[in-house]
Amino acid sequence: MNKLLTIAIPTYNRANSLERQLEWLSKAIKGYECECEILVSDNCSTDNTQEIIQKWQYTLNNITFISNRNSENLGVMRNIIYCLSSANTKYVWTIGDDDPIQERAVSYVIEKIKRIEDLSLVFLNFSGKNKITGEAVHPPTICGNCWFDADTENGEGDGKAIFEYCFTKSVGAVIFLTATIYRTDLVKRALQIWPNAINNWISLAYLAGYCAANGKIIVTKDTYLECIIGVSYWQEEPKSALLMQYKHIPEVILKLQENGYSKQFSGKMMLHNFREINLRVFLGALRRWPVSAIQTVVPFLALVTISAFEIMAYPELKIAESQPISNQIVRSNKE
Repeated sequence: MNKLLTIAIPTYNRANSLERQLEWLSKAIKGYECECEILVSDNCSTDNTQEIIQKWQYTLNNITFISNRNSENLGVMRNIIYCLSSANTKYVWTIGDDDPIQERAVSYVIEKIKRIEDLSLVFLNFSGKNKITGEAVHPPTICGNCWFDADTENGEGDGKAIFEYCFTKSVGAVIFLTATIYRTDLVKRALQIWPNAINNWISLAYLAGYCAANGKIIVTKDTYLECIIGVSYWQEEPKSALLMQYKHIPEVILKLQENGYSKQFSGKMMLHNFREINLRVFLGALRRWPVSAIQTVVPFLALVTISAFEIMAYPELKIAESQPISNQIVRSNKE
C-alpha cells in the first residue's frame, strides 16, 4: 500500500457524465500522479462507457488507471462496495460520475491525509442544487447552503461525537458518496464485520460511523462539491422508501450500536426516525404489498418501543432537531 489515495468512480450508462468527470480529474490530479490511483467500475453499461474509459486510460498514462467491468449490473450498492473493497491505497474516495467537484478538492484531500496522523474519515462539505429548477437547496436545520456545520479542519475532537452530531443533523449528508473519504483498512474491516451492508442503501452511514469511531475525523468548513438534489431511490423503486425508512436506517443504527456507539444514541436516533417517517409510504405499500409491508413494519415498531423505554431511563437526553428524511439527500440509483 505505497500510494495514498484511490479515486474510484462507479458508473452505469452515463458515458457523457463519466467523460466530464475524468476530464475534471485529469486536471485536479496534476502533480499527484505518483500518490494516487484511478479506478473506474462499469456496472455492465450498454452505451459507449468502455470507449470513454479506454480513451482516458490512454490519455492518463502517467498514473495507475484500473478499469473493471462487471459481467452484469450488480446494482448501485454492490458497485460502490466493489470500489471500496478493491482499493489498495491508504485512503479511498469513491465519487459519483456526475457530481461537480472543485479542482482544489484533490490537493486538499492529499494535504490532509499526509499531515494528520491517524485520520480515519473526511467529510467534504457541499452545497445543494435542485435538479429541476437549478435553485440552491438549503438544509432546514443549518444556516447557509453548507450541509455540514461541524467545522473540524484539523482532526481535533472526538471522532465518534462528531459523527453522531452529523448523523443526527442529516442522514442524507453522511451517505453522500462523493463527500466522503475513508481510510481503506477501516472501511474494509467494517465490511467484514457486516457483510450484509451490501444490501442496505444507508450502509454508507455505518461505514462512516465505524471509521469515525476508530480515528480522527475532518469535516470541512468550505464547500468542495455540489450535490444535485431531486433523484432518489424511491422514485425508481416503489418499495425503496418503505425499506429505507422502516428497515435500512434502523439496521444501520443497530450496527453502529454494536460497534461502539451508545444505547442512548441508538435509542435517540430510532425515535427520531420514527418521528420523521412518512405514513403515506407505509399506507401505499400496505395497499400494494400488504404482507411484505406488515413484515417490514412490525419489527421496526418493536425496536421503537424498546428505544422508548431506554430513553425513559435517560430523561436528560432530548431528541435533537434534524432534517426530515423526506428532504434528505439520497444518491441516484444509477451507478
